[in-house]
Amino acid sequence: MSRPDPIELPSQYAPAEVEGPRYERWEKAGYFTADAYSAAPAYCIVIPPPNVTGSLHIGHALDHTLMDALIRRRRMQGYNTLWLPGMDHAGIATQNVVERELAKEGLSRHDLGREAFVERVWQWKAESGGKILGQMRRLGDSVDWSRERFTMDAGLSRAVQTIFKQLYDDGLIYRAERIINWCPRCLTALSDIEVDHLDDEGELTSIRYGDGNASIVVATTRPETMLGDTAVAVHPDDPRYTSLIGQTVDLPLTGRRIPVIADDHVDPAFGTGAVKVTPAHDPNDFEIGRRHDLPSLTIMDEHGVITAHGPFQGLDRLEARPAVVRALREQGRIVAEIRPYLHAVGHCSRCGTTVEPRQSLQWFVRVAPLAKAAGDAVRDGRVRLHPPEMNARYFGWVDDMHDWCISRQLWWGHRIPVFYGPNGQLFCAGPNEQAPEGWVQDPDVLDTWFSSALWPFSTLGWPDDTPDLRTFYPTSVLVTGYDILFFWVARMMMFGLYAMRDQPPADAVPFRTVVLHGLVRDQFGKKMSKSRGNTVDPLDWMDRFGADATRFTLARGANPGSDIAISEEWAAGSRNFCNKLWNAVRFALLNGAHVPAAALTPAAYSVPDRWILSRLSAVIAEVDELFEKFEFGKICDVLYHFAWDEVCDWYLELAKVPLASGDQALIQTTQQVLGFVLDQLLRLLHPVMPFVTDELWTALTGEESVVVADWPAFSYADGAADA
Repeated sequence: MSRPDPIELPSQYAPAEVEGPRYERWEKAGYFTADAYSAAPAYCIVIPPPNVTGSLHIGHALDHTLMDALIRRRRMQGYNTLWLPGMDHAGIATQNVVERELAKEGLSRHDLGREAFVERVWQWKAESGGKILGQMRRLGDSVDWSRERFTMDAGLSRAVQTIFKQLYDDGLIYRAERIINWCPRCLTALSDIEVDHLDDEGELTSIRYGDGNASIVVATTRPETMLGDTAVAVHPDDPRYTSLIGQTVDLPLTGRRIPVIADDHVDPAFGTGAVKVTPAHDPNDFEIGRRHDLPSLTIMDEHGVITAHGPFQGLDRLEARPAVVRALREQGRIVAEIRPYLHAVGHCSRCGTTVEPRQSLQWFVRVAPLAKAAGDAVRDGRVRLHPPEMNARYFGWVDDMHDWCISRQLWWGHRIPVFYGPNGQLFCAGPNEQAPEGWVQDPDVLDTWFSSALWPFSTLGWPDDTPDLRTFYPTSVLVTGYDILFFWVARMMMFGLYAMRDQPPADAVPFRTVVLHGLVRDQFGKKMSKSRGNTVDPLDWMDRFGADATRFTLARGANPGSDIAISEEWAAGSRNFCNKLWNAVRFALLNGAHVPAAALTPAAYSVPDRWILSRLSAVIAEVDELFEKFEFGKICDVLYHFAWDEVCDWYLELAKVPLASGDQALIQTTQQVLGFVLDQLLRLLHPVMPFVTDELWTALTGEESVVVADWPAFSYADGAADA
C-alpha cells in the first residue's frame, strides 16, 4: 500500500488538537463494537467498574492503559474483542455524597423518606455522576460503549435477585447475630475488606478486677468496654491463675460479678496473661463467649454512644474512655502506669472513622464451599494468576475466609429481597415473585461488592442465556491491582463458579488469567498521598503532556506484581518521545517515504536497510513474547530504544545519504524501507500510544486507521547485517 498523494505534517505535535477528534472518529466508525455472532476468536475484558462518584485517578489511568493495550493488540490480531465498560453504584460513597448535598439544604434523608431519597440519588447520578466516563475517553479507552452497564441497571438488579435467591435456597445465605465491623459515622455494617487497619498510638491500661487473693489484673487498650465484660479469660496451662479458674471476681464500676474462665485462645505472654471478655464488642471475645455460653451485653448504640452504667451513659465512646479510667483510678483499680501502645486499629475505608466491633443481626454468605471452589480453580490451573508469586497470597485468603457480612444499613443499593410476615414468617423473593400482601421487606441493602462480584457474567446478560454470554464468557483476562485481589477477584471467582456451575468446569470460571500489577508510587518509591503532596492527577498530565505520554509513562513502569514509580520528568520524557516519532515520520514524508505495495526483497538491499529490517523482525518477535507474559514495562523499553536509538538516531541518519544521492533506485528502495519500518513501528506502539500513532500512521499510509490495521508479522533475519 502507498499514499495516493503526499502529505506534510505540521512542524510540531499538538496532542490537544489530535486526541479529541481522533477518539470521536474511532467511536463513530464503530471500531470498538464487539459482535456476538462473529466467527473470529473472542477476547473479552470487563473493566473493574469505577465508582459512580469517582474521577479518573492515577491508579485508574494505569489499569485502563494496560487493559487498552491488550485489547488494541488483540483487535489488530483479528480477534473479536470486547472491552466492556460500566460503573459501580458505590452504596456508601454515593449515599454520603447525596446526604451532604441535602445537608446544604438543611435536610436529611429522613426528611425525604426512603423512596424520595432514592429518587434524589438517581437524579444526582443523571446530573453529576459518571464524570469518569468522559475521562476514560480522554485517556483513549477503546471500550464498547454500546454495552455500558451500571450495577443498579434493571438487568443487573435481576441478576442480583436471582443469585441471592439461589444462594438462600442452597443454604449459603443466612441471617444471624454476629460481631461485625460497624461504622458509627456511616451507620452501617462493613465487611472485613472495607476496613483499613492502621497503626494507632493507643494506651495499654492495667486494671485490677476483684480484691485480695480473689483479684486478677487485665490489660486493655479499650477500658470503656469493660462496662460490658462478662468474664475474664486465662490460658488453661497458666500456673499463675490455676486457683482462680471457675471463681468469680467483682467487675469494677458495675456492681456485677463475672467468672474467670480458661480458654486456649489467650496468649499468656500478652500483658498480664489475663484478658477481659466483652462478647458484644470484640470478635475474639464473641467466639470465647460462644464457647463458654457467656451472656452478651451491648453497651453502645449505633453512634458509638454509651447506653449503660449511670455516670457514663450518653458519652461518646472516645469520651467514655478517659472518664472510665478516671473513675477506676479514684477506686485504686489502675495498678500500673498507663503506657503508650502502638497497635492496628480498624478504620472505615470510606470515611476514616474508627470502626466499632458490634454484635448485630445481619445477613451473611456462608463462604466455605464457595471459597474452596475459588481456591481449586487456581490450584488446578483453570485460572492463572500472574505473576504466579501471587498464588500464596490468594490461597492464604480463600483458604481462611470468614463468612461474608453482606447487609448494609443504607437506602441506596440493591435491597435485600426478603420479606417478613406478621408472625415472624420469612419469604425470599426471586425475580417476578411477590411477597404476600402486608409483608414487610427487609430495610437493608446488599454490600456493593455483592453486585460487583457478578460483574463478569451479569454484564453479559446472565441469568438469561444470551449470545454475549455464550460468546464472551469466560472472559479472557482480568487486569487489576494486587491490592484488590481479596476485595473483588476472590468474590468474582466464588460467584462465577457458583452461578455458572452447570457449565463445564473450565467454562464456569469468570476469567482465564488474572494480571496483578502494583501500586503507583512517586519517583522515590513512596506511596502517594495528599498529606505528602506527591499525588499525580492524570487529567493534569494529559493536559500538559498528552494522553499518549501519560499512558507510556505508566506502562513503562509496569512490571507484574511490582509497584510502579513515576515522576513528572518521566512524563516529560514520554512527551519528547512522541515528538521524536512525529519528527521522524515528518522527515520521512518530506523525503517521499511510503509503504510499498509489494513484499520487500531485503537480500538485494544495502547493509543499513538489511540491518534495520532484521532488527525490526527481532523486535516484533520480542514484543509478541513480552505481551504474552504481560511484561508491559519491558515492551515499552524495547520499543522506546528501537524507535529512538536504532530507527531515529541510526537508520534515519544513514538513510540521508542514499536519499540525497540522486540515484533513483537507491532513493526508491530507501523510501520503501523507511516507510515500511515506520509503518510497522507505529503498529507496534499503537496499543500503548493510540493517538499519535493513528495520526502518523494514517498520514504515512493513507489508510483508514491503525486501530483496525493488522498486527505486525514481519520475519527476516540477517546475521551478517546485524554484525
